Amino acid sequence: MIYDKHIFVCVNQRAPGAARRSCGEAHGLTLIDALKKELSKREIKGKIRVQKSGCLDICDFGPTLVIYPQGTFYVGVTVDDVPELIEREFVQNERLERLILERKG
Repeated sequence: MIYDKHIFVCVNQRAPGAARRSCGEAHGLTLIDALKKELSKREIKGKIRVQKSGCLDICDFGPTLVIYPQGTFYVGVTVDDVPELIEREFVQNERLERLILERKG
């Protein structure tokens, strides 16, 4: 495997006036940049791949990303959350519980 983990960040953009919001409108690309910078700063960028994703179909929860191989979905993520997310997920190998999508049923 080339990378230990992948971070897919939704950057989907719905048409203007669409009934549902989209992650791309809510700083999806900015999140990608912030994640890459934080990984580089911590010298773990080569182990983690950050990339764009199309719609993950949970935009109602706010900007969304998913980390594989474990399949952890984080929702409502802001640029301010990035340092804590990287610290927890990739340094401490823990989950950032306050941003995890709760599965119902």
